[in-house]
Amino acid sequence: MIQNKQEVIVGLDIGTTKVVAIAGVKNEFGKIDIVGFGRADSAGVNHGVVVNIDECVKSIQNAIADCKKSNPNLEIKNVYVGIAGQHIKSLQTRGDRVRLNTDSEITKQDIDMLLKDQYKTYIPAGDRIVDIIPQEYFVDNIQTTSSPVVMNGVKIGANFHIVTGDKNAIKNIKRCIEKAGLEMIDIILQPLASAAAVISDEDLEAGVAIVDIGGGTTDLAVFYDGILKHTAVIPYAGVNVTNDIRTGLGVLRAQAEAMKVIHGSALASSAVDNAYISIPVIKGMPAKQVSVKNLSMIIQARMHEILEQVYFHLKQIGMDTRLHGGVIITGGGSQLKNVTQLADFVTGLSSRIGDPNEHIGGDSSFASAAMNPMYSTCIGLVLRGFDDLENGALQVINDMGNSYLKNVIKQNQDDVISDATNTTETATTVVMNPNNTTSEKEPSNQGSATGSKRRNILTQFKDKLIELFEEVQTDAQDAELK
Repeated sequence: MIQNKQEVIVGLDIGTTKVVAIAGVKNEFGKIDIVGFGRADSAGVNHGVVVNIDECVKSIQNAIADCKKSNPNLEIKNVYVGIAGQHIKSLQTRGDRVRLNTDSEITKQDIDMLLKDQYKTYIPAGDRIVDIIPQEYFVDNIQTTSSPVVMNGVKIGANFHIVTGDKNAIKNIKRCIEKAGLEMIDIILQPLASAAAVISDEDLEAGVAIVDIGGGTTDLAVFYDGILKHTAVIPYAGVNVTNDIRTGLGVLRAQAEAMKVIHGSALASSAVDNAYISIPVIKGMPAKQVSVKNLSMIIQARMHEILEQVYFHLKQIGMDTRLHGGVIITGGGSQLKNVTQLADFVTGLSSRIGDPNEHIGGDSSFASAAMNPMYSTCIGLVLRGFDDLENGALQVINDMGNSYLKNVIKQNQDDVISDATNTTETATTVVMNPNNTTSEKEPSNQGSATGSKRRNILTQFKDKLIELFEEVQTDAQDAELK
């Protein structure tokens, strides 16, 4: 049974430096009213990957407790979780399905089956599919960017952007969520969550690169002509800047972070030459005088490296000169002084700061806090929840008086593969390799007779090769004897 009451969606951003939990409801204007806000220092996470489950669980529990403290009437059972890390990869695929009943119109079930077929795409051992994003659809080889539901056609197809991640890294995140007493509704790629929070329809049309500079990773999502073209996770971010300051200036980590936030600049040329910061080092020792110019030079070196990585990805996909919407920088790293000027210089594109205030309603203290760019990912997770709720992917189930949220579309990957394999329609998946070659995967329901015939052909081919090799070897021996 489905409940009709106003639902609360909770986004949980597990970062390297902080864990944030934001609870929101949708108001009559389509905006998100923040009804709960919690934050805690992160432990057990390094560059977006869980390295200590017990410490990560404590951080999650502290953030959830802080969120509940902000609103005692709030009950949190299910959460949307973001994922990042160097293990995240992406690839492009093309999928097609031939419909049996061509007289009927294309239904949402046809589209769902087409998407499920992509779970059979070959990915490296040890990885699993995190998300599948349709880019553009085709009906009888006629392109359409919108969903082809209610259209007529014999063959439907689509280009897909598939995001994969390390199985164990994903399992560790899920285990942390469960040990914290929560249930994970879905796991979302952080660049896509951040993009949902800060991007507009005009940005999608013009083409933009969303750069979320967080604590442990820098997340990149590239959109062009309304289509997601590329995603990437760069393993350098704010923590690396802090470590560079700590090592280069010989100060404590907390002092390095404070200097970065208060006095730091991404452009050394903007720093005053004769300005110094007095830093107390160790008890009993005299204070250390640190040049603001040197501090900015250290920050600029690392930020330049991060933005060079962004430019490398843009150039790799041919988008370094085509994004008329420029670069939108968000995340905690976007608050660094002069970061947009440095981005302009490195990428050659116009840059600006992106914050999620366009999607947040109300005038509560929670709303004011959540409008900070460092919470873009968490707001994007909440937006994804309401998007799933509206399109029917997420439903509220009432089981003997206990209500809970359930994603009825997103299933276990093994179940999806099994479901797609048992279908009676013909499905073909084409994997687009980086060198622009394509390899067509055969339908998964080939009969045993076809497999036996293929093995016989291969055996005969192998025997011929052996005979040819023996003849060449005999001729070589005869030549030596002569």
